[in-house]
Amino acid sequence: MSVPIHSHYDLSSANTLGLPCIAERFAAPADPKALRDTVALARAQGWPLTLLGGGSNLILPPQLSGLVLTPSMANWWVEERCDAILVHAEAAVVWHELVMAMARRGLWGVENLALIPGHCGAAPIQNIGAYGVELCDVLDAVHVLYLDDGREAVLSPEQCAFGYRDSIFKGELEGRVVITRLVLRLSADPTLRLGYGDLQARLGADPTALEVADAVCAIRREKLPDPARIGNAGSFFKNPLVPGPLARKLLADHPGMPHFPQPDGAVKLAAGWLIERCGLKGWRDGHFGVHDRQALVLVHHGGGNADELLAFAGQVAGAVFERFGVVLEREPRLAGGDMRYP
Repeated sequence: MSVPIHSHYDLSSANTLGLPCIAERFAAPADPKALRDTVALARAQGWPLTLLGGGSNLILPPQLSGLVLTPSMANWWVEERCDAILVHAEAAVVWHELVMAMARRGLWGVENLALIPGHCGAAPIQNIGAYGVELCDVLDAVHVLYLDDGREAVLSPEQCAFGYRDSIFKGELEGRVVITRLVLRLSADPTLRLGYGDLQARLGADPTALEVADAVCAIRREKLPDPARIGNAGSFFKNPLVPGPLARKLLADHPGMPHFPQPDGAVKLAAGWLIERCGLKGWRDGHFGVHDRQALVLVHHGGGNADELLAFAGQVAGAVFERFGVVLEREPRLAGGDMRYP
């Protein structure tokens, strides 16, 4: 076997929450053939397989049995066609680095998604989004490898069944494929989307893609903690979608509540605002807390584990439901098929 298989591998530094975790086995294949060979070995040995990318949207348990697999292919290239500019990015390409490289080239489409942590291979799973842009807006194709038989396929955006922080990779294909490459469709012509938050106020007339990306980075750094300094997974809860009647009732009681009407009549609310209005901004209980600048982010002060984190998150969600009648849904995924958390 050309790819080393490491035993009892410490993953504590491989997840941005900094949760302690030991993998029974770990491998990081660095090219497509090595990935196929490693998946085939796991299948032949009957090892449960856990996929791990940048670890930025994942909750790890103390132990992971079987094989933890981190695809490490990290090449990207630009394909210029007469009708489009396509950017191919393998699974281990760091998302933010790709965004900034595109912005420096004057290519438009992903600049609003700057400074989102993680690797490209994880981006389609939750359909990453920020400042009015989602990955599905610029995605052309997703290359995948099926774990059960090793076949490869290319999925269109329609086949990915994208929704708000959702995709087929959280549903029908969860645990069945590994994403090996993204293809993004970008443009050399400006496609400004500045209507979210205070992004417009940060920019002058006719900004470049790089200026937009830099402004997004500045805003995110002001509001979000750096995982290198304190463990976190970014936004811990999705912004909830509620029925129109409930939104109108809440607005009557809270006229200043941020709200974003959707085409289907539902209304998206700001989970961070709801948490903050419950008096939980900056609150800490044991090893975990609510960030003191952005209530949507839960932080790990060290020493805790996944059970404690989920219990803490349950307290936060419970307080929001008790006050507003709104259910908060967790955004980070739970790793390991044998995990049975509520």
